[in-house]
Amino acid sequence: MFGLDDVIANLSDGSTFGIVMVVAVLLGLRHATDPDHLAAVTAVAAGSRDQGARQSARLGLAWGGGHALTLFAFGLPIVLFAAFLPGIVQRGAEALVGLMIIALAVWLLARWRRGHFDPASDEGGRAARTPRQAFGVGLLHGIGGSAGVGAILLATIDNRALAVGGLVVLAAFTALSMTVLTTGFGAALARRRVQRSLTRVIPVLGVASLAFGAWYALGALELAPYYF
Repeated sequence: MFGLDDVIANLSDGSTFGIVMVVAVLLGLRHATDPDHLAAVTAVAAGSRDQGARQSARLGLAWGGGHALTLFAFGLPIVLFAAFLPGIVQRGAEALVGLMIIALAVWLLARWRRGHFDPASDEGGRAARTPRQAFGVGLLHGIGGSAGVGAILLATIDNRALAVGGLVVLAAFTALSMTVLTTGFGAALARRRVQRSLTRVIPVLGVASLAFGAWYALGALELAPYYF
């Protein structure tokens, strides 16, 4: 994002185990703060009213685990063989991420429209999303970002075994940071003061995520400016 990944990657000399691992950790933590991840976590966590930090942590861990699995699966051939997906496939994967964000936003707005966030509504006690569903979202989301992350590792590490180790660490800390983000967001939404404002906040979050998802998909298809 805005060249920050390149700055972090350049901290590594490509051969020292400790430095490579530290850089992989930093890249993993940074990767979770991409705008598309933040838009997705907003929709996932915001849809879990009355479930608090614990349920949000489960959703975040499932989402991060799915993302990490795809990140590793698609990043491994890049790191080992410089086998990048064709450009059109990469753009298609990024467009799918944008469509997924749109779907999450629409789902969030639909739940708000049905009164899910109204304290007096019976909808409030129903589970919004299961860990299995969050895992599936993570699997799809991981496809979009795997090529760029793998390229960064490939560019900075000559030793293939060390690069694979770095990819494992990166995927693990990406999952960890996503779990922390979702947990924190869910804990914030569970506060009583925030709960009273959810009926006003949710449509704003939903529309913002919807607009971002549309722009992200169009940008991936080179139909709009794309900065990430």
